[in-house]
Amino acid sequence: MVYGYMGKNLQVDLAKREIKITDLNEEWARMFIGGKGLGAKLLYESVEPGLDPLAPENPLIFITGPLTATLAPTSGRWAVVTKSPHTGIFLDSQVGGHFGAQFKMAGFDCLTVRGKADAPVYLHIKDGQCRILDAQELWGKGVFETESILKKRYPRAKVSSIGPAGENLVSYACISCDLYRQAGRGGAGAVMGSKNLKAVVVEGSYKVGYADPDGFAAKVKSLRKLISDHPAMMERREIGTPLWVDKANRAGFLPTRNFSSGVFELADEISGETMRRRIVVKNKACYGCPILCGKLSRVDEGKHQGIEVEGPEYETIALLGSNCGIGSIEAVAHANMLCDDLGMDTISTGNVIGFAMECYQKGLLKDTDGLHLEFGDENALLAMIEKIARREGIGELFWGGVRKAAQAIGQGTEKFAIHVKGLELPGVDPRGAWGMALAYATSDRGGCHQRCWTPSAELAGALKRFSTEGIAQFVKDTQDERAACFSLVLCDFAPFSVEDFVELLNLATGFDLTEAEYLAAGERIWNLTRMFNVREGMRRRDDTLPARLMEEPLPEGGAQGQVVTREALDRMLDEYYELRGWNEDGIPGEDKLRELGLRSE
Repeated sequence: MVYGYMGKNLQVDLAKREIKITDLNEEWARMFIGGKGLGAKLLYESVEPGLDPLAPENPLIFITGPLTATLAPTSGRWAVVTKSPHTGIFLDSQVGGHFGAQFKMAGFDCLTVRGKADAPVYLHIKDGQCRILDAQELWGKGVFETESILKKRYPRAKVSSIGPAGENLVSYACISCDLYRQAGRGGAGAVMGSKNLKAVVVEGSYKVGYADPDGFAAKVKSLRKLISDHPAMMERREIGTPLWVDKANRAGFLPTRNFSSGVFELADEISGETMRRRIVVKNKACYGCPILCGKLSRVDEGKHQGIEVEGPEYETIALLGSNCGIGSIEAVAHANMLCDDLGMDTISTGNVIGFAMECYQKGLLKDTDGLHLEFGDENALLAMIEKIARREGIGELFWGGVRKAAQAIGQGTEKFAIHVKGLELPGVDPRGAWGMALAYATSDRGGCHQRCWTPSAELAGALKRFSTEGIAQFVKDTQDERAACFSLVLCDFAPFSVEDFVELLNLATGFDLTEAEYLAAGERIWNLTRMFNVREGMRRRDDTLPARLMEEPLPEGGAQGQVVTREALDRMLDEYYELRGWNEDGIPGEDKLRELGLRSE
């Protein structure tokens, strides 16, 4: 037995209605840890190159890590891994809330779903058992109603489900759990919908075992004190991630009107401080988390009265707010709620609608179902969310994201379609934080802020701002460290050192990893996801940025005049590839793969 794991994987074939339980591969667990890493290994070994992500053979993997459901702070996290229907490459989405811990306590480390049911179904997993049950009465319903029905049926359960967007195969549909937590990016909800799987319901009463229970408890006690005394964690508890609205606006990298500017004149109206004052009801926490950065918000007056949602988070505010010219935190909360209930990623949705608004402004969209897609029009924002989720009218043009929409519209729109590898960019314009240019370009799932976050280092002076100096090393090291952390799985908000992570892992599992070996596992995972993407045809040409960000300087604010040129990005890529042991086309070298145990000697 390997402590920290449940030791069992659940495999479900919906087409055959077969349920199998297999043993955890302990060698793989030691090499890839769990979560992102072990999920990547399972995906790599089971997907043939070129497979359509919406084909029944594409596995949908729900996976925990050795620290999920333990006493460790932030241990409620888990991951969804699959081949993305939005980008066609590797996808892992990290998820908070309570579902992951409950799933692990139901007796499994991993659930792999293949096949397509002949009619809508849901899975009920409880203490080592799984049933495939009819979900036809749930099909077509939003996430909120779906979860309400299932929670009445199973009062102690936790639920993950999809909304109409996932059913309609919107390529950036998400999987929602605990109502307001999502496997948000890259379209895992569409994969779930393609399988006619409406929901997964979990109930568990098992406990996670520890190799050193007393040592683990002592370490947890010290880390909880660290969190309680940490000034940054106090700020997160008070304001949450929306604290970045004001910081980003002052620094000049807040996405505004489809990334045409980094400064929004109404930023104060959507800031974290305004949100706290006007709509926040209380703080919320994920399983086992003392940070309490979540915010339950409610609008009590005005035209958005009655809206209740957890959030909005910073990325949601940036993309559904300033990027669409929306200067009302109440309107952003309303849009956030619609996305949650319909089951769509708020980042991609806000980016897509901002792009549609610019197309309309330039006279490139004619048939808009009567919508005046002007920047700042709250009604147009809310209507577009509904139309996209249901693929109705103009929504049919935008269900596949900005890359596909630009291909359909043409007329030069690809220059301001803001994505990397098909994944729409989140809430930092890289012209104002150059480190994010390389982080976006090399992210293994496309434009993503979670693999590496450089703005804090750039604003604090740890990285020289508006320079390529030191960025490649910073991005490479952070990507490796985050890959390991997302395999444990713990939250990227936790203020823990690598030493802390390694000690928790060893005390839980009985492993004796050094810090260097732990980071090497992260590097191994990062190279494996690159191998997956290279196998799908990805090369250096794909490690790039939208034309707007490399050709149009920011017009105002704290980053006025800045642009990430092709030459600057190439310098960073050259250095990054060399540090990684990849060739000039971004393909991992055989020596590096052998060093990491990804090739036999």
